[in-house]
Amino acid sequence: MASYDKHPGKLFIISGPSGAGKGTICKRLIEDSDAGKIELSISMTTREKRVGEVDGKSYYFVSKESFIEKISEGGFLEHAEVYGNYYGTPKEKVLAKLSEGIDVVLEIDIQGALKVKEVYPNGIFIFILPPSMSILRKRLTGRGTDSMETIDMRLAQTLDELSYIEEYDYVVVNGELEEAVNRVKAVVTAEHSRVTKNIKKLLMDKYKEEA
Repeated sequence: MASYDKHPGKLFIISGPSGAGKGTICKRLIEDSDAGKIELSISMTTREKRVGEVDGKSYYFVSKESFIEKISEGGFLEHAEVYGNYYGTPKEKVLAKLSEGIDVVLEIDIQGALKVKEVYPNGIFIFILPPSMSILRKRLTGRGTDSMETIDMRLAQTLDELSYIEEYDYVVVNGELEEAVNRVKAVVTAEHSRVTKNIKKLLMDKYKEEA
């Protein structure tokens, strides 16, 4: 008998300015979900492995030649070169997870998200925002890792990033972490109740068999 539960996984793309808390939200989303239901996308890179990193868990570590070959084959949802090293989201590995019914979360910057949207428009795009620019400045300052010049640059970049918000399906303001995490969870739940051609067929098959 056909089952409503047997549907492909969904790709959730989460972006937001530095300091918005998207990384923490993604981590909580994975930790709070049932095992095997939702996983974080693992990027591929040409940079050297650092102490403590594990291939296939931290990143997929490959040679520059292999990476460039995969680019020519259209093997990435998105990719970029950063300080001489390549980073990308391997398409085959993401699609394999989705076909198994596993949701995949991709935490990525806005430019990367727009590239993913071109290749995989069925993704669900979520934009994480801080409650205000003053709180964002406080968060960035509190890290103690950036100079004031860098912080000012990040704040200016945030204003530029806001102009792309209409490219996203949902926006979540991260003022209080628990509430923000719950809102993202609600998006995941709602998206699995969305009527699609696939779900329509599954339901039609199920109820025809039971009629």
